[in-house]
Amino acid sequence: MGRLCRAAGALAAILMLACATAAPAVATQPGIVGGEDADEPYPFIVSLQLSSGEHFCGASLVTPDSVLTAAHCVQGREPAEVTARIGSNDRTAGGETRRAAGFVVHRAYDPDGAGADIALVRLAEPATPAPIPLGSDTSAGTATRILGWGQTCPAEGCGQSPVTLQQLDTSIVDGSRCESAFDHAAELCTDNPGGDSGACYGDSGGPEIARVDGTWRLLGVSSRPGNDDAKCATAPSIYTSAVAYGTWITSHTRE
Repeated sequence: MGRLCRAAGALAAILMLACATAAPAVATQPGIVGGEDADEPYPFIVSLQLSSGEHFCGASLVTPDSVLTAAHCVQGREPAEVTARIGSNDRTAGGETRRAAGFVVHRAYDPDGAGADIALVRLAEPATPAPIPLGSDTSAGTATRILGWGQTCPAEGCGQSPVTLQQLDTSIVDGSRCESAFDHAAELCTDNPGGDSGACYGDSGGPEIARVDGTWRLLGVSSRPGNDDAKCATAPSIYTSAVAYGTWITSHTRE
């Protein structure tokens, strides 16, 4: 998977996460570096794409008509230019495609700062794959997996988004390991295994998941790197805690 982009500071890093094909105000996060091709289907996985079919961010189907992503992924965009490919490990084919009908961005999100980097994309028509339920345990040491179509090499612009979904097994670590501004109550500091693996450009908005009793559950949404290095995976990544925002998600989704 490609890593989250780390530019000159946390803000620059956030903006770069969605830069690959973003609107003028946005940039893209890196893809998973050090990951591998997905080895199982993930019905809830979503590739957010422009009308050209170009992938710019990941997301997760949380209800039949709503997908959860990062706020910086949709900031500055119009719903009419966004399509969601749902339930396919191939970002160019398969699964179901749905047009975006609207965005719900958390009111506390500040594009010039950090935190509350979470948003919902309303779908024009309900999707049929099974949504992913929210998890509950986000304590340090929890084993997780991150998914995405971001760069698989660490330097910004060093490669294209892979066609096949990438996965990387990792874990939640103590928040003190994330050097950038970090909200311990609402964000997850996610390890970079081996010191050189993690989210990268294009992985923004993608899920951090954990298997509980044989079922994948959603814990986090890829937000930004945990340091200011523009090179991916040199430190843990920061994921917005979907669990912490569970009430917000429920109040803004409809069955």
